[in-house]
Amino acid sequence: MVVAVVIGVCVVLAVLAFLVPRLSRHPERGTQRSLGLGARAGGKAPGVLGKLFSKPFNSSSRAVSRSGSAGRRARGHMPF
Repeated sequence: MVVAVVIGVCVVLAVLAFLVPRLSRHPERGTQRSLGLGARAGGKAPGVLGKLFSKPFNSSSRAVSRSGSAGRRARGHMPF
């Protein structure tokens, strides 16, 4: 369920970054902020559990960042 939501956000962000690159930055930052909040909350668990709980949020944040930059990069390669 959560994986599907992250994939959906990445796809929407990539399409938005391709169509309107400047307007895609705000939703990307908002998503990054919410995922960072979850990572910080998960990281407060003691010991190894902290790393274990914050890892999904960190990897999701990285995926969101990559999808947004990939959409903007693809737009830059288009001939129009």
